[in-house]
Parts: sequence; structure tokens; C-alpha cells
Amino acid sequence: MERKITKIDIITRPSKLEELKDALNAIGVLGMTVSQVYGCGLQRGHKEVYRGREYDVSLVPKIKVETVVCEVPVDKVIETAEKVLRTGKFGDGKIFVYELTNAVRIRTGQRGPEAIMDIPGEKPET
Repeated sequence: MERKITKIDIITRPSKLEELKDALNAIGVLGMTVSQVYGCGLQRGHKEVYRGREYDVSLVPKIKVETVVCEVPVDKVIETAEKVLRTGKFGDGKIFVYELTNAVRIRTGQRGPEAIMDIPGEKPET
């Protein structure tokens, strides 16, 4: 049976990044990409006062954590993220799950699940 490659995008509060990163590392998710992003959902932004004038801020700062897995179960990643990120308040974020058809490790040319798996004993050059 061929292993599926799955991409998981987690969008949440910037203050939760370190806790999320540590929790994902603890379940075996080591590779991830983190971006600072802006967005709005049900929050619809907020008002801020700058130099005495009130401004509508319609986009709220968030972080986006992207990871690709094939060995760590997707449900385990989702459960872990939910456990760490859920406060029960607006702005906790969203998790999006995508099936990938392929991946390529540029350095070695490996394709498929092998392209995203760690190679035992191999360490990056410093």
C-alpha cells in the first residue's frame, strides 16, 4: 500500500507559535514552514486609535504553519493542534488539510514520501 502525502495548514494567533511548534515536534512533526499572515473571519477586524484618530483595522495578524506528513497520522496532527490552540474564543484559527500527489527533494531527486522523510543518521552541513 502506498503511503499518502498530506499537507496541513494551521492558521492561528502569533502568541501560540512556540507552544504549537513544541507540541508538533513532540509527536514527530519536525519540518514546518511558518509565515506571518493577515486575515479576517468572523472577527471582522477591530478599531485602533492612532494620533487621536480612530481607524478600522480589517485584517488581523496571524501565523500560518505549513507541514507535510506521511508517517505521522494526520488525525494526530489535527488533535494536537486543536488541543494547543483552542481557547474557545474568536480568532483561534483554522486547519486546512490537502492531499498531495507528489513531493520532490531537490538535493537528492527523491520523490514521493521519501522526499519528505528524514534520512536516518544524516545531518545538515554547518
